[in-house]
Amino acid sequence: NAIGPIAAAITYSQGNVEIATKVAVPLWLLVFGGAGIVIGLATWGYRVIGTIGERVTEITPTRGFCAEFATATVVLVNSQLGMPISTTHVLVGSVIGVGMARGIKALNLRIIWDIMKAWIATVPIAAVISAVIFKVLVVV
Repeated sequence: NAIGPIAAAITYSQGNVEIATKVAVPLWLLVFGGAGIVIGLATWGYRVIGTIGERVTEITPTRGFCAEFATATVVLVNSQLGMPISTTHVLVGSVIGVGMARGIKALNLRIIWDIMKAWIATVPIAAVISAVIFKVLVVV
């Protein structure tokens, strides 16, 4: 998900200051992004998959299909509109949606609250880390 903005930053740093609708993404950057996804899945992915697939609500094949179809639709539409979107966030919303279709009692509200707290904490934590990295790079 972050490869597009990184490609734009690299393009800008190479002197291409015009805003472009399309940016060429170098192969090494795609490999780097793919490696990041693999490392993320290998280290914490099983916990995320387990939480979304088993702890938010009961998922049957039919509910899983509905959640995945809704996720694919939302991601596709937003991609066509050029809007960045987190597939994981959309999938969590879809899983909550199929759970809500069965009633609020079908949802594990404690797990949903824990997920929401993590999402809320992510923004300021990422902002602080970004600011520190920027300051270090400016000094270098």
